[in-house]
Amino acid sequence: MQKINITFLVLVLLAFYSPVFSAPEEAPERQQGEGPFTRLILRGVTVINGEGAPPVGPMDVVIEGNRVASMHNVGFPGVPIEDSERPKVRDGDREMDLEGYFVLPGFVDLHAHFGGDEQGVPAEYPAKLWLAHGITTIREPGSFNGLGWVKDHQRRSADNTIAAPRIVPYIGFGMGVDGPLLDPGDTRKSVKKVAAEGAAGIKFFGAPPEIMKAALDEARKQGLGSAMHHAQLNVTHWNVLDSARAGLTTMEHWYGLPEAMFEDQAIQDYPLDYNYSDEQHRFGAAGRLWRQAAAPGSEKWNAVRDELIDLGFTLNPTLTIYEASRDLMREMNADWQKDYAHPALWAFFQPSRRAHGSYWFDWTTADEIAWKENFRLWMQFLDDYKNHGGRVT
Repeated sequence: MQKINITFLVLVLLAFYSPVFSAPEEAPERQQGEGPFTRLILRGVTVINGEGAPPVGPMDVVIEGNRVASMHNVGFPGVPIEDSERPKVRDGDREMDLEGYFVLPGFVDLHAHFGGDEQGVPAEYPAKLWLAHGITTIREPGSFNGLGWVKDHQRRSADNTIAAPRIVPYIGFGMGVDGPLLDPGDTRKSVKKVAAEGAAGIKFFGAPPEIMKAALDEARKQGLGSAMHHAQLNVTHWNVLDSARAGLTTMEHWYGLPEAMFEDQAIQDYPLDYNYSDEQHRFGAAGRLWRQAAAPGSEKWNAVRDELIDLGFTLNPTLTIYEASRDLMREMNADWQKDYAHPALWAFFQPSRRAHGSYWFDWTTADEIAWKENFRLWMQFLDDYKNHGGRVT
């Protein structure tokens, strides 16, 4: 019997499971808006600086050259402000009276997909929705519409010709590379090619250990960031501890973290009829994973937490995408859905055996209760990680 090259088989499976979309309609040229100005002065705002300090105001905030140039405390709440204490308007400036408003740093969304044409949503929709939520920078983890497509939007956003946040493009591991990656040498060539094409980083889903080590080492040498969704197809031989030790900078979601805290098992306890291609099986079993890991505060829990922190590892949990798992009716009937959910996107996420993340055709109370417990343990780890000095996005 001919031997099967397991490395090749795993990579073929990865290619099959990695999402590849046809690109959606491009974002249109910006038709409205003001600026840029020599300076933008925000008058009388309450500032939350994002560094742990409480709100303070009224403040005048002066923005110059796309940066906050200065902040001026110009009085006390409820007390008239003396104009002599405030920054003066110069030619080319724009001032806005924003008394009663809050100013915060722009939010950075580290896991923000434009989505594909199959969802029927043009790029303009998420781009403007991100801005409306105060998100001024996104990391596109995978660039599944094609790196060229994402880099074009990155350039147009930087040129201020489209309404969109700043864009940091990562590319899915193996995408756009000629042939399967069969050895570390091929892997290093692939990573160098990614860097030459202008990606800011690479998103991994899993690969044999020798491939992952070579890819992460070369990514570091090329100055590329790295992110990973530790897919269940590979997590038994490569969890987040393996990734962090090899130099991965951020983990996506939470897969691979509970597995690093297994005490008396090597693989998740799957139901007998489990099939990874069945979205309901995939998400139903995922909601029962954290309770299989070491208990909060246990020796194993603390050891994993402390090692990841020592390695400077970043957790990017993407909490919101799982919210419906623990209370589907609340999310479906949220007040904003009627006005803001794009009809095509709403249709895409109806119960479906085909669409990723649309697994609601037989979602039960037992599934929701399992996910509530999953969230409780998951959030406890995130809070513990943050309180001990770890970085959580």
